[in-house]
Amino acid sequence: MELHLWLSFVVICVMGALSPGPSLAIVIKNTLAGGTPQGYATAISHGLGVALYAAITATGIAVIIVQSPLIFSIIQYTGAVFLLYLGIKSLLSKKVNQVFSDEGEQEKVRVNGWRDGFLIAFLNPKLAIFFLALFSQFLTSDASYEQKIIMTATVGSIDALWYCLVTFTLSRGNIINKLRANSHVVDKVTGSFLILLAARVVIS
Repeated sequence: MELHLWLSFVVICVMGALSPGPSLAIVIKNTLAGGTPQGYATAISHGLGVALYAAITATGIAVIIVQSPLIFSIIQYTGAVFLLYLGIKSLLSKKVNQVFSDEGEQEKVRVNGWRDGFLIAFLNPKLAIFFLALFSQFLTSDASYEQKIIMTATVGSIDALWYCLVTFTLSRGNIINKLRANSHVVDKVTGSFLILLAARVVIS
């Protein structure tokens, strides 16, 4: 792939990663509840999930998902159920414990960043539609495997780096402490947002 085409591809991927949605909400929530390690875990696993969709698009498998109403619906509604689960969990969560250990580390609520980040991406079949539209502008029928690998790696890396940057920013200074002090409010807002997204998927 020529450099100018790759740079155009990068710009589109960056804009896609920056768009707010359930992924951003989960990264923020897991960073506040589980600390920066879980925030980074959520970010990296989300990037892997996005890269997986990019890979199946490059290999042609995504066409099967998009053209099969049953497969598409199964993934979509499973994703809605997962969003609903995370939303209800957030609404029912208690205020983050503000007790500090001897090392000054705040006690962390148990979260599973690796699971949450990957599933939020993997259970979103609309990524298949997005990548089919995007890749069709940059991949030709005779594209090499190297080109497909580069595009897949670019997509996943940009996504993971963006959410890692979000986690890093939240963990600087007193930002995370201020948010944790109002964690009950953050959880309620995040939970409500995720439930609304789940409802939107079901009724759409």
